[in-house]
Amino acid sequence: MPATEAPRAVFDHSAFLATCSGHPGVYRMFDEQAKLLYVGKAKNLKKRLASYFRQSGLAPKTAALVSRIAQIETTITANETEALLLEQTLIKEWRPPYNILLRDDKSYPYVLLSDGEFPRLSLHRGAKKAKGRYFGPYPSAGAIRESLGLLQKTFFVRQCEDSFYKNRTRPCLQYQIKRCKAPCVGLVEPAEYAEDVRHSVMFLEGRSNALTEELGSAMQAAAMQLDFEHAAQLRDQISLLRRVQDQQSMEGGSGDVDVVAAMVNPGGACVHLISVRGGRVLGSKNFYPQVAIEEEGSSVLLAFLEQYYLNNQERDLPGELIVNAQHEDFPVLIAAIDELRGRELSISYRVRGTRARWQQLAVTNAEQALAARLANRQHVAARFEALAEALDMDELPQRLECFDISHSSGEATVASCVVFGPEGPLKSDYRRYNIEGVTAGDDYAAMRQALTRRFSKVKDGEGKLPDILLVDGGKGQLAMAREVLEELAVPELILLGVAKGTTRKPGLETLYLNDAAHEFTLPGNSPALHLIQQIRDESHRFAITGHRARRGKARRTSSLQEIEGVGPKRRRELLNYFGGLQELSRASSEEIAKAPGISKKLAELIYAALHSE
Repeated sequence: MPATEAPRAVFDHSAFLATCSGHPGVYRMFDEQAKLLYVGKAKNLKKRLASYFRQSGLAPKTAALVSRIAQIETTITANETEALLLEQTLIKEWRPPYNILLRDDKSYPYVLLSDGEFPRLSLHRGAKKAKGRYFGPYPSAGAIRESLGLLQKTFFVRQCEDSFYKNRTRPCLQYQIKRCKAPCVGLVEPAEYAEDVRHSVMFLEGRSNALTEELGSAMQAAAMQLDFEHAAQLRDQISLLRRVQDQQSMEGGSGDVDVVAAMVNPGGACVHLISVRGGRVLGSKNFYPQVAIEEEGSSVLLAFLEQYYLNNQERDLPGELIVNAQHEDFPVLIAAIDELRGRELSISYRVRGTRARWQQLAVTNAEQALAARLANRQHVAARFEALAEALDMDELPQRLECFDISHSSGEATVASCVVFGPEGPLKSDYRRYNIEGVTAGDDYAAMRQALTRRFSKVKDGEGKLPDILLVDGGKGQLAMAREVLEELAVPELILLGVAKGTTRKPGLETLYLNDAAHEFTLPGNSPALHLIQQIRDESHRFAITGHRARRGKARRTSSLQEIEGVGPKRRRELLNYFGGLQELSRASSEEIAKAPGISKKLAELIYAALHSE
């Protein structure tokens, strides 16, 4: 009898989505043979990818695609425009079978503004024989089509063919759906149409800041004159313009560059490499080198660059590397590459403009990829086994809880409780406790209150009891936790205190098992220690997020109201500049920094406040 095929492993979409980012970006789907099946973009990666794994309602082609997925990789971008540009670049290079492939997408297109009293905006390829003004070239036809569509909604400049335009006797559908002012039948004055054309040209020339300022002033003037309908139209124009603003950090640079960022966390490291050729981002890739927990990011980065560029002489070598850390041995690496490959190479750390945005994208993607890898279910399960062995437990623990405290000089104190199981974080069981009635800055009293509130429910027969309770702190916090459990007569459970070492560096923590007498340490490369650090860090993050939200109060009137440095005047200017809070929330920190009176530092604060969840 013929041998039966081994069943194909089912892609664990639940575990993947649990760690997927909600930022804009590009996703790539692969089959079991690592063949690229599909490339897509999303303004929210997590929501878009979750839509593929619905129980019903998928189109047959989509269902066939999902059935073949073995792996998904994501690349985070600063905004939707960048995601679109990178998506088109990857589709053009790899031509995935489940993507719609355009036969004419072989050369860079232009936008053509024709001559005449009522000119037309259109996509143009090939020789520039037609009379008019050309804008471009642009990186992809998809980018132009999206931009032209939004410009048509914004300024109503016609995009129909001249043959169609010249033979109209009544307005077409575009006029009915408010995409055109029907110049073909004389429903718009030449002066008004010329103003719309002027605004379109300002945008295509990249003068979008001046354009939105002009529209913002006009919006305020219309509102002062109680012409709210016109003011609303101008507001919508500003909002639409922001979506295609000339803020394309995935394009617009120059030269051949590799952007490399290394991140190190408890239990692993990730190096993210973005390839830029001719000023265009062609793609990115994650690498996961094996490292000790005490390794610095700069050392990991150096080791990767040495192996990646010296061990394979056929590998494409750019003229410049942009990195996220400096190392004293970079000059030695540059000399070795010059001697071995006969090529000059520069390594840059402090960069500006487009290159700084490339650098930040590499850092963001490295952080996201490493977090997803560490949350992998198989990875976490192996760490649980190592922890059970380190604590000499007969059975694998099924539930770990860790508590932490966060406050600012005693203000708005919040305690966090995070929960992990062998399958990873159990976020539905996470809890925060607003601490009241304790002396400001008294972490012991705050921890006592949080533990009392948590385990009183267990005493009353509610909630689950953890197998191991981790307390972020030394002997004092551990003793206090033991006291609370004894007062509440909670059944025996394992208590684990986690105290930072004298240098406070990861890998040098001191651990206390049940009481201060049982002090021990674990090797820096121990998976059990990595699990403890991961839970401790997650508890710290969850506590800080809750503290910031509490300190910032409930923002009832405006999400900008409680941001330090953003007063009434700046709030008004920001909302005018972006056309409303919704569009401001969609903007990246670099786009926010372009607003009048907003520094880069303040833009980062505003972006963080608007995305605090």
